[in-house]
Amino acid sequence: MREIAEKFSSLRTIQLVSLLNYDDAPEIIENGITFKENACKKAIAISDYTKLPALADDSGLEIDALNGEPGIYSARYAGENKTDEERNQLILKKMEGVPEQKRTARFRCAIALVLNDTVYTNEGVCEGRITYSMRGDDGFGYDPIFFIPQLNKTMAELPLSQKNKISHRAIALDKTRELLEKLCDGS
Repeated sequence: MREIAEKFSSLRTIQLVSLLNYDDAPEIIENGITFKENACKKAIAISDYTKLPALADDSGLEIDALNGEPGIYSARYAGENKTDEERNQLILKKMEGVPEQKRTARFRCAIALVLNDTVYTNEGVCEGRITYSMRGDDGFGYDPIFFIPQLNKTMAELPLSQKNKISHRAIALDKTRELLEKLCDGS
């Protein structure tokens, strides 16, 4: 919510409200086959529930050598209730013996915005590689094994201010902010 509020701070006509303000918000099963489908499903359900415009995202890690895994199952990879470290260790084990040039991966984020019964979507992608071991103490999820060659650091080694400029979610949020600016201006 903080990241969204920061990205949308220039939009003076928009007031953000978190689902934390709704005690009985519905739980939404993410059973789409793409990040975009899951984001749309969540945004539509929340807009229907609140009767307000809604924004939702779905994101995860795609590893080329693992045929796109963990993909839409990123949060549940390795099984339900597994820790970030357990998921990272599973990926590192599956990637054993994979040479550097084949360790390509990306973080992908799809954002859906429901506004006036119309669904708008945007996507952000951050390209990188999978490391051979976990590095860095900041971030969460797969950040310690996601290396960004141009910066020579993993996502977990970046300060939050830098990560929030280059991440897949930041890119998708920037595109969504630009869309909202056009829609709010009536352009």
